[in-house]
Amino acid sequence: MQEEFVNKPGKTGIPRLIDATNYSWQGLLTTWRNEAAFRQEVSLAIFLIPAALWLGASGIERALLVGATLLVMIVELLNSAVEATVDRIGPERHPLSKVAKDTGSAAVSLSLLLWLFTWGCILLPRWLG
Repeated sequence: MQEEFVNKPGKTGIPRLIDATNYSWQGLLTTWRNEAAFRQEVSLAIFLIPAALWLGASGIERALLVGATLLVMIVELLNSAVEATVDRIGPERHPLSKVAKDTGSAAVSLSLLLWLFTWGCILLPRWLG
C-alpha cells in the first residue's frame, strides 16, 4: 500500500524561503564554531575559489575546480550533521555510532581525493607539459 505524501503544516512561499535561509545560515555558523576541519576548508576555499576562477581555462574547468572545492565543504557539513545526531543519542560508545562516524569521515576523505584528482587532472598537464 502506497502512503500519500501530505504537506507539512507551516509557512509557505516567501516566509518559508526566509526561514529555510535562516536555518541554513545557522547550520553554517554552528559548523564554523564547532568544527575545526570546516574552518580550515572554508579558509582554503577563500583562496582556492578565486584561484579556480583564474586558473580554469574554460567555464567547464572553472566549474569543476570550484565544484570540487565546494563539495568538500558540503560533505563536511553532512559529516558534522551525522556526528551531531550520533552525539545527541548519547555519549556511550556503541559499534553503530562508530560506523556512522567513521563512514562520515570516509565520505570527507573521498571528497578530498576527488578534489585532489580534479585539480591535478586540470592543472598538472599545464605545468608538466
